[in-house]
Amino acid sequence: MTIVKINAITVPADSGDELAHRFAARAGAVDDQDGFEGFELLRPDDERTTWLVITRWRDEEAFQAWVSSPAFAHGHRSAAERAGEPTPPPIGVHSEVWSYTPAGGSTPGQP
Repeated sequence: MTIVKINAITVPADSGDELAHRFAARAGAVDDQDGFEGFELLRPDDERTTWLVITRWRDEEAFQAWVSSPAFAHGHRSAAERAGEPTPPPIGVHSEVWSYTPAGGSTPGQP
């Protein structure tokens, strides 16, 4: 059964573009993980400063295997760190992970 993991990251109002840039720099890093089904980074379009990182996984075991993997640690290092440069300061001021299972909905064009 598909599970959805949402990382709610609160950033200072002027730091959202940097957050988007850092995610773009590691785009595709999780794509080949067993059980990975999809990713979205959602930018708030109102006065909120909490961005949502939404991932879908085949099941909890696939998600936990990724979190425990070297690929997870590598993917969460900055591009600067991977290049041997100093670690940039964190952007987020708060983060929490939410876990959901789909309970309904629709996908256009799907039977």
